[in-house]
Amino acid sequence: MSSNKRRLLLDAASNIVKNEGVAQLTLEAVAKNAGVSKGGLLYHFPNKEALISGMIDELTNNYANEIQEKVNVDNYPNGKWSRAYVEATFTELDDGLKMSSGLLAAAFTNPELLEKLKTQYVNWQKNIENDKTDPVLATIARLAADGLWFAEIFGLAPLDNELKERIFNQLVSWTKEEKN
Repeated sequence: MSSNKRRLLLDAASNIVKNEGVAQLTLEAVAKNAGVSKGGLLYHFPNKEALISGMIDELTNNYANEIQEKVNVDNYPNGKWSRAYVEATFTELDDGLKMSSGLLAAAFTNPELLEKLKTQYVNWQKNIENDKTDPVLATIARLAADGLWFAEIFGLAPLDNELKERIFNQLVSWTKEEKN
């Protein structure tokens, strides 16, 4: 039950940031949105920074696990990391950017909370560059996926589903290009 409540609180915090903005992220608002007492919230997250850190940890761990799972089941001889990264990013878009709002909250309140994610990105990029595929195309695919995520999270001319699918297919095709 405890992990369910923790997840409920993280979802509530994410919803507040996504729908109302980072400035509206307060412990009181999260408790109310989650339907729990402030004491129940404080049991899991003793302060706002701990809550935002929890949002970042949730995003980082889920994203890293999803990418690793996709790499593990990919039977194509090259481009596994690049493809897994693109696929995981598009999955996050399809899931409504649930925990991505934690990035906004961290960037706004305490950018140091992003250090774990920055380290993870360095590792992903190294894997992408050494993925037995063209490192330039693989990196462009990662950056394009990141750019689409950025456009979606900020509502900057979001794309319709058909175009998103065509872009996804193009990015995935780039991850299969042989290394020069």
